[in-house]
Amino acid sequence: MGLNASELRQVAIDLGLPAYTGGQMAKWLYEKHVTAIDEMTNLSKAARQHLSEHYTVGVMAPIACQESKDGTVKYLFPVRTTTPGNAEERKFVETVYIPDGERATLCVSCQVGCKMNCLFCQTGKQGFEGQLTAADILNQIYSLPYFSSLTNIVFMGQGEPMDNLDAVLHVTEILTSSNGYAWSPKRITVSSVGVKGKLKRFLDESQCHVAISMHSPLHEQRLQLMPAEKAMPISETVALLKQYDFTHQRRCSFEYICFGGLNDSLQHGQEIVKLVQGLECRVNLIRFHAIPDVDLPASDPVRMEQLRDYLTRHGVIATIRASRGEDIFAACGLLSTKEIQNRTK
Repeated sequence: MGLNASELRQVAIDLGLPAYTGGQMAKWLYEKHVTAIDEMTNLSKAARQHLSEHYTVGVMAPIACQESKDGTVKYLFPVRTTTPGNAEERKFVETVYIPDGERATLCVSCQVGCKMNCLFCQTGKQGFEGQLTAADILNQIYSLPYFSSLTNIVFMGQGEPMDNLDAVLHVTEILTSSNGYAWSPKRITVSSVGVKGKLKRFLDESQCHVAISMHSPLHEQRLQLMPAEKAMPISETVALLKQYDFTHQRRCSFEYICFGGLNDSLQHGQEIVKLVQGLECRVNLIRFHAIPDVDLPASDPVRMEQLRDYLTRHGVIATIRASRGEDIFAACGLLSTKEIQNRTK
C-alpha cells in the first residue's frame, strides 16, 4: 500500500514476476481493498508466496475511536515516521470522519506533530515528531470502516501538508489515478499555511483544491497567532494564488477561525476584502474549539454572522462552517496527545 502502479510493476520485476503483475496488484489494492497478499487470487500461488516473503499489504487498523453525538468519528492510528533514529518508535495520528447528509468527508493527517506551532492548535503543542510515509497517509483512508461512503477527503488533520509534499502528492496521485482510486481531484482539498516554494509546486503539479489558513489579514496579528507568518506572509501567499486560475472547477478557499474580540470585527472584514480583491475564492469562518492551556475566546455567533454578511456584500463568498464533534474534541491533536501521555506514564 502506498505504491503507485509503476512502482508496483517495478516490485514485480525486481522479484522476477511478470511486469503485468504490478497492474494486478494495483487493482487488488485500490479497487478491491484486500488486506493480505494471499487474497490476490489471480496471482499464482507461487507468486503470492514469493511476494509474501518480501512484502505485506501494510494495513494498520485504528487502535481507538471516539464517536460524537452528531455522527463525527475520530480515529487514532499507529504510524511509522521517517525521522532518522525514530524508525522503531511508535507514534500516533488522528483521522476524523464527518458525515453530513449525502456528503461524507474524511480529514487526514500528514505528519506526527507540526513545526508551525500555531497558537490555537493542539498539534503544534506536540512539536514536530516525524513525517508520515505515503503508506501511513493512505492507510487512514484504506482502513476506514466507512471508506465506501466517502465523498471528499481533506488534508486538514495533523501536520502541514506542504512540509511533507512528496508524500502528499504521492497519495493524491494514487487517489486520482485510473490505476488507483480514480477519484476526481475536485473531491480532494489540501490545506497549508502557505509554505514558500512548496505551495507553488503543489499548485503546478496538482489539480486538487487548496485551502489556506489565514486567521487574520493583518501581518502583526497573524504573526502572533501563526509564527509561520514571519517567513510566509499572507500577502505573499495571496499574491502567488492570484497567478492561478480558480474561475473554473478548481477552488481556492481560506480557513478563518474567529476569536472573540480579536479577529472578528468589520475592520478585519475590510482588510480581508482588500487582501483577496481580484482572487476567485471563498472564506470559511470557523468557530474556535477550545484546547487546554490556550486562553483564546470563541467568537460570538452574531459577530460571525456580521462578518460573513459583510464579506458577502463586498463580493467575497463567505460561509460559517458548522461546528462538528466538539464533544469528542474533534479538533486535531487532543486524542493523540492523550495517548502519548498515557504511554509515557
